[in-house]
Amino acid sequence: MGDVLSTHLDDARRQHIAEKTGKILREFLRFYEDQYGVALFSSMRHEIEGTGLPQAQLLWRKVPLDERVIFSGNLFQYQEDSKKWRNRFSLVPHNYGLVLYDNKVGYERQTPPRAIINSAGYKILTSLDQYLELVGNSLPGTTSKSGSAPILKCPTQFPLILWHPYARHYYFCMMTEAEQDKWQAVLQDCIRHCNNGIPEDSKVEGPAFTDAIRMYRQSKELYGTWEMLCGNEVQILSNLVMEELGPELKAELAPRLKGKPQERQRQWIQISDAVYRMVYEQAKASFEEVLSKLQLARPAMEAVIRTDMDQIITSKEHLASKIRGFILPKAEVCVRNHVQPYIPSILEALMVPTSQGFTEVRDVFFKEVTDMNLNVINEGGIDKLGEYMEKLSQLAYHPLKMQSCYEKMEPLRLDGLQQRFDVSSTSVFKQRAQIHMREQMDNAVYTFETLLHQELGKGPTKEELCTSIQRILERVLKKYDYDSSTVRKRFFREALLQITIPFLLKKLAPTCKSELPRFQELIFEDFARFLLVENTYEEVVLQTVMKDILQAVKEAAVQRKHNLYRDSMVMHNSDPNLHLLAEGAPIDWGEEYGDSNSGGGGGSPSPSAPEAATLSEKRRRAKQVVSVVQDEEAGLAFEAGPEPPSPASPDSVTELHGLLAQDLRAESPPPASPLLNGAPAQESPQPVAAPEAASPPTLPQHLPPGKAVDLEPPKPSDQETGEQVSSLGGRPPIHITTEDSAGVQTEF
Repeated sequence: MGDVLSTHLDDARRQHIAEKTGKILREFLRFYEDQYGVALFSSMRHEIEGTGLPQAQLLWRKVPLDERVIFSGNLFQYQEDSKKWRNRFSLVPHNYGLVLYDNKVGYERQTPPRAIINSAGYKILTSLDQYLELVGNSLPGTTSKSGSAPILKCPTQFPLILWHPYARHYYFCMMTEAEQDKWQAVLQDCIRHCNNGIPEDSKVEGPAFTDAIRMYRQSKELYGTWEMLCGNEVQILSNLVMEELGPELKAELAPRLKGKPQERQRQWIQISDAVYRMVYEQAKASFEEVLSKLQLARPAMEAVIRTDMDQIITSKEHLASKIRGFILPKAEVCVRNHVQPYIPSILEALMVPTSQGFTEVRDVFFKEVTDMNLNVINEGGIDKLGEYMEKLSQLAYHPLKMQSCYEKMEPLRLDGLQQRFDVSSTSVFKQRAQIHMREQMDNAVYTFETLLHQELGKGPTKEELCTSIQRILERVLKKYDYDSSTVRKRFFREALLQITIPFLLKKLAPTCKSELPRFQELIFEDFARFLLVENTYEEVVLQTVMKDILQAVKEAAVQRKHNLYRDSMVMHNSDPNLHLLAEGAPIDWGEEYGDSNSGGGGGSPSPSAPEAATLSEKRRRAKQVVSVVQDEEAGLAFEAGPEPPSPASPDSVTELHGLLAQDLRAESPPPASPLLNGAPAQESPQPVAAPEAASPPTLPQHLPPGKAVDLEPPKPSDQETGEQVSSLGGRPPIHITTEDSAGVQTEF
């Protein structure tokens, strides 16, 4: 590998790559600085005017899912340096980064992990044929001849390959199809959450970044959705650079690669990964420098906005009226001829799988609570309630139980509409809807927990408890129906805007874009940081199509087959004090209603001296491997014990069976401990829902990381874009960010 990189990435070429990367970054960051002031003004105006979404009926969990493991088990990984398959103990912490250890003993002894894989931008492939096709397409002219040795040999029929267009690839295999399906669900969950890695609670940096990405790509005549807008800001920036740099580098280096087709493919993957790492480090330094400069300037900008808010708004309205007078006739004709006829078809294509997915979320939640209620009747009542509720609290983060919900989005197709509106992939819409499903499931679970905890304060008998569970379930389902309707309608509007606005901008660009600079003179110099002609122009274009989108969604709400509430319907909160209940401390079901509390029904007891004495022990156990996903019959199928000393590389199914047989005889995993999961703190509005606002929604945003906290397991030094073996002793903390309503931030 070193020879390949030193040959094709010598000092001169590295310098050229750095210069090219710097040029792209400087150009993008100018867009970002411009959009920062616009986003700051919009955020402060929104805060003052107080426009918002309808009141949610379900509660949001304020305690993030931390110090817990989503999944743990063993799999086989292909080592490219030694060309051997090795058994790896693997776990997925709450930030959804796949952590690989040599074995479970190594993890327990606090040795550094082999790798931490951030899966943003990756795709999961379940066959070598899929992989070889993608690899062949990535480097034209290297298609292997029939019968020639492939780039990779898998010893079983059940591979899982993580493929990235720029970064290195990861190769795993399993023994059975069932294990392949399980790991595929887990890794797909990792990708889904890592792709959604920028939280929505940042109202300035996030919108500024995504708008700058869009403006930059439009300046290069690239409209439509972009599949690589995934991960944190630095990952997205790296993808942006590689989108432009990659083809140039490929054209230059591909003819110089030597060897058979599969060897040249392998060399290109290594080169691309090395360049991606270089770009990542340069992008990280440049972005952090500009962001720091903007944050230092922010107080002065806020002072100007507060002082001149009315004048800025007046100036913007005057600018918008002038642009509207110029653009409206052309835009209306374009909407009428090229967009309006297709809105119902796009909406129907989105609504069918999305509504099926949210219905499945409802059904899964109903089944889990009903099963728990039956268990309360048949297996000891309140004495076992803590155990049941711990499992229920993990439901939204259980990749396998949620898989049936997520799968409903897979049939989403736009067919001819996708080419017409330049939609590169429907995956962005699938993953966004799936994230909404996870959020709504967790909201329903948390609301159920809160109401049940209140009911338990009354000390019910077993029979009364079962009746209360059923009554609470019905109340929560009504709230879920209302909230899921609101979330889906907002998702449909956002998706329609994402599809149609870039198409309209591209159609209008030849006749309108060259005329925009003349409107610059309408903006006072003092307000130039907060008002941009390009942004105001896009808002005017959005308004021309917004009426049709709102009308289409409103008409869809009348169709009962999609289970949507009409906009005019207001659900009055039947629990006026419900949001006050959510302000208390998190519920620890294991402590309050576990087997040790056989007395049953009262509220939360005060901590006793023995309980306080065991606090350190509880904290220690919280850092153990506790997997949400467990085999219902036999625990984790691949829970690992000590690895045999220096095993030979298993190249056959028989050898793999032998190694796994040793793992299966290892000690069983520890019992599940409480899982604290959910969405971040959000202000709970008043308890009465308001009708849906008709104001134009903003496009889905990917926003920057939140505050980092320290949590084990640890990280190697190059975790963002791949893996690197660490020789350091001990287990340094892994830096992660807390979870938010849009998903999980993935910066380690």
